[in-house]
Amino acid sequence: MGDTSRFAVAEDDTRAAIMRATYDALTSHGYANLTIQRIADEFEKSKSLLYHHYDGKDDLLVDFLRFMLEHWEAKAECREDQDPRTRLEGLLDRVAAVDLDEETAAFTAAMEELRGQAPHDAAYREQFTEHDRALRERFATIVETGIDDGVFHEADPERVAEFLLTTVNGIRIQRVTRDDTGGVAAARAELDEYLATRLYRGEA
Repeated sequence: MGDTSRFAVAEDDTRAAIMRATYDALTSHGYANLTIQRIADEFEKSKSLLYHHYDGKDDLLVDFLRFMLEHWEAKAECREDQDPRTRLEGLLDRVAAVDLDEETAAFTAAMEELRGQAPHDAAYREQFTEHDRALRERFATIVETGIDDGVFHEADPERVAEFLLTTVNGIRIQRVTRDDTGGVAAARAELDEYLATRLYRGEA
């Protein structure tokens, strides 16, 4: 099953309930076949309540992207007591895993469909820019900590972070636009080799 802990909030939290319904509808139908009605079908309350909070599907989805980022950033902060290598590898396992369960794979595909709207929609583009910024900054912070702790080789944290972000985004796109998973596995293996030989001390 996918990670639904982001929705484990008070029962009277209407926004979280709407976000859970949106997640379920996106996972089941993807972006192309998503409608307000399909979100309402997953929502325990009335469809009219969706329109009370949002002007339409796109307005709701922009807030969904914002909600997902808020949860991701809060969850990332909980791991700051781990050593840098564990944090970095754990983060990569979340954002660039080779094997995904069916639900996570479906949701990942829907998110890439959403990203595909960014070139034509400023609101989506703003949200995905923020998602990329948050991940890039997380990578840079971990790398900088590893260097300061003496467990990573000297490197430019910003350049390493940009490289990791670009690789991760490439893996995500390849995952949903190819029938085979060989490319994803090969890219992740090469990424792990890069970390072992270029970043981790004592690994070369």
